[in-house]
Amino acid sequence: MSLRGFATLTIWADDVEAATAWYADLLGVEAYFTRPGPDGRLAYAEFRVGDYQAELGIIDRRYAPAGASASGPGGVVMHWHVDDLEATVDRLLALGATEYQPITPHGDGGFVTASVVDPFGNVLGVMRNPHYLDILASLTAT
Repeated sequence: MSLRGFATLTIWADDVEAATAWYADLLGVEAYFTRPGPDGRLAYAEFRVGDYQAELGIIDRRYAPAGASASGPGGVVMHWHVDDLEATVDRLLALGATEYQPITPHGDGGFVTASVVDPFGNVLGVMRNPHYLDILASLTAT
C-alpha cells in the first residue's frame, strides 16, 4: 500500500448551503457538484481546487461517523499551499474564520504554516511550502 496523493478532503457542516456559499466566496468558484438529502436540503457539495483540481467536499454533519465530535475543532489539519500566506490568512479572517494557529515559521527552509477555524467548525490549514513549488515546477518543466 502507498499513499499516492490527496484525492478528496471532506469537511462537515450543520448548514451545507451556508458552508457552500462561504467556500464559493473564498475560492472564487461555485461548487461543481451538489446533492440534496432525503429531506430536500443540500447534503453534499463539492469543489475542484488548485493546480491538480483536488476535491473539497462539504457533507451535512448528520452523516458524520458515529462518535465524531462536534464540540470543537480537532483532528487532522490539511495544509493547502498558497502563494501569499499573509494575504490568505487576512482574507480568511475577514470572511469570518477565527485564528487556530498563527503564522508560524518552521526552521530555515521556508516552510511557514497557519490555520483557522472556518465558521462551520472545521480547521483549514494554509502554508508556504517550497517542496510543493519544487514538485510543481518539475512536473510542468516537461
